[in-house]
Amino acid sequence: MNIQENIQDNIQENIQDNKVEYISLNSYLKKTFGCKVYKLAIDAGFTCPNRDGKIDNRGCIFCSGKGSGDFTESSDLSITDQINEGKKRVSKKINNGRYIAYFQAFTNTYAPVEHLEKIYKEAINHPDIVAISIGTRPDCLEDDVLDLLEKINKIKPVFVELGLQTIHENTAKFIRRGYDLSVYDSAVCNLKKRSINVIVHVIIGLPNETKKEMLETVEYVKNSNADGIKLQLLHVLKETDLEKEYLDKKFKCLSMEEYIDIICDCLKIIDKKMVIHRLTGDGDKKILIAPMWSGDKKRVLNELNKKIKAV
Repeated sequence: MNIQENIQDNIQENIQDNKVEYISLNSYLKKTFGCKVYKLAIDAGFTCPNRDGKIDNRGCIFCSGKGSGDFTESSDLSITDQINEGKKRVSKKINNGRYIAYFQAFTNTYAPVEHLEKIYKEAINHPDIVAISIGTRPDCLEDDVLDLLEKINKIKPVFVELGLQTIHENTAKFIRRGYDLSVYDSAVCNLKKRSINVIVHVIIGLPNETKKEMLETVEYVKNSNADGIKLQLLHVLKETDLEKEYLDKKFKCLSMEEYIDIICDCLKIIDKKMVIHRLTGDGDKKILIAPMWSGDKKRVLNELNKKIKAV
C-alpha cells in the first residue's frame, strides 16, 4: 500500500468516527500565558527568494504585493514602534493582556543572521511581548538561523510558521511554491529537534484541487509532527497572477457552504492535541476579487460554528 492510500484510509476512518473537537488558538494562548494574548502583525522589510530572483521574481501566484502582510504596520517604522502602533489598533479588543510579535510579511528568516538577531531581540525585549511568531519558508532555515531561533526560544517562546499550502506536486508547481515536499519535512524535523513550536499554513480551495486532495494535505501535516495548523481559504487578490487565472475562468472559488463542509472534515482528521491557529481568513477588502462572501468573516465563523455544533 502506498503513502497516498494510507493517507486516504486514515482520512475516511477519522471522518466516520470522530466528532468535531479542537483546540483553538485563543484557548491555547490563555492556557499557556494565563491571559488574553493578541498577535501584532509586523513588516520587518524582508523580501523573498521567490521574488528577488534566487528562485523566481514573480512570487507565489496568490501572494499580494505586500507579501501576505496586508494588515501589518508600515515597514518604515522600527519594530518597537510597530508593536506600539499595533497595540493602539487593538486596544478596544484587549485589556490588560499581552502580545505576540508576528513577523508576517514576506519571508522572515531570509536575511543575514546578525540582522535577524537584532530585530528578533528588539521584539522580545518589549515588556508586553510574550512570544514571537515568524512566518517563513521551509527552504529559508539554514543552520545558523535555526541556532538563532533555538537561542531566542530559550528567552521567550518562538513559533515558526511554515508556508506549505499543499503536498501535491502539480499544485505546488502551479502556485510556484519553489521547493519540494522533502524540504518541508526536513524543516519540521530540524525545528522540532530544537524544541521550537511549528505551525503549518495550508490553503483550502487551491485551483483544481479536489476535496480529497485538500484533506490529504491536512492529514500529512497532522502526521508531520507539527504543533499547529492554519487553515486558510484561498483568496483571489488584485494584481496577482491568480487574478488573471480567475478572470479567465480557469478555476472557480469555493462557495461558503463547500468551504465549511471541508473545514469540518479537516477538524475531524486533525489530531486533537494540534492547535488550530486559523479556520478561515479575510483578505484585504480593498484588493479582494473573490470569493466575496469571505469578506464577512463574522458571518463565516458563525455559520461554521453552527455546522460544528450540528455535526
